[in-house]
Amino acid sequence: MAQFVVRNIEDDVRDRLREQAKVAGCSMEEYIRDILRAHALRDPSVPRKGLGTLMYERFKDCGLDEPLEQFDWGIAKPMEFPD
Repeated sequence: MAQFVVRNIEDDVRDRLREQAKVAGCSMEEYIRDILRAHALRDPSVPRKGLGTLMYERFKDCGLDEPLEQFDWGIAKPMEFPD
């Protein structure tokens, strides 16, 4: 198996990777291997799905058959605080 070193990783990135690995219950090295493997094995000819597509696929069978009304937010006004 190959090995390589990645230099000049920001401390905050390293710390976040370490924390995410801890939450996932694995070592940071294993966690980074999983990230690299998933990215490298992804088929680049298959486009990644956007948020709207993912939401549609998740909720398409929930029984909502009518389009939602557009909510008019109007013009945003700043908060007013009592004196």
